[in-house]
Amino acid sequence: MAHLSSPTVIAPGIGLLTADNPSEMTLDGTNSYLLFEPGSPALAPGTPVVLIDPGPELEAHLQALAQFDIQLVLVTHRHADHTGGIDRLRQLAGAPVRAKLAEFCRDAPVLEDHEVISLAGVDIQVLSTPGHTSDSVCFTVQDSHLFTGDTVLGRGTTILEHPDGTLSDYLASLNRLLDLPDMPLHPAHGQQHGTSHQLLRAYLEHRESRLDQVRAALQKLGKAGADATPAELLELVYPDLDPRLAGAASRSLEAQLHYLASNR
Repeated sequence: MAHLSSPTVIAPGIGLLTADNPSEMTLDGTNSYLLFEPGSPALAPGTPVVLIDPGPELEAHLQALAQFDIQLVLVTHRHADHTGGIDRLRQLAGAPVRAKLAEFCRDAPVLEDHEVISLAGVDIQVLSTPGHTSDSVCFTVQDSHLFTGDTVLGRGTTILEHPDGTLSDYLASLNRLLDLPDMPLHPAHGQQHGTSHQLLRAYLEHRESRLDQVRAALQKLGKAGADATPAELLELVYPDLDPRLAGAASRSLEAQLHYLASNR
């Protein structure tokens, strides 16, 4: 059997294994987190864990996760780089799966906002944070670590999957996370952050700045938000955009135009 990768323990009770699916959208790859009893001396094969995001259907990644006694799989949102591995991991580990959408649950109910899940020696609270997608959720663990899925990334900014995700929802979700105590932030893509508030404020400032850019572009075009299209705005708002990100940027522009039209 080929050697399997081992998760890196990044804090007491938190292991990290990054899937080998890097891209302009996934950054270094999808981060899968293994949560276990903080007082455990090590994260060894067979340790009881709760898994956040199984990641894509990559056999080596899923085999590495299946070395552990997975009590439950939690899904941050519906995108395939987070959910693609669900069924294969279930074959390997047999763990139930919970998500905000029933189609991604396996032998377990959908996640409910505010609920607390106690398993594998950890307490995990569910926070509904729509915006990136309507089913996006974040988790706090032991009231001292924040897991943000794609709501907040380790670097750069996330896209809004309009019309499923809206800017109004997203701003409310960022403010909801900012109302929590300042704590280490663990994203689904990119590097870890020792605190959350500074990054959350930067995300809010970025969104306000982007809205100002859209307003300026609309003024230049002589159009109201309801009359403009993302294609007309793309070059004005994102002049140096990587062509591979044009689709994602267009969806975010749709969300911004919808927001401005709804808040006139």
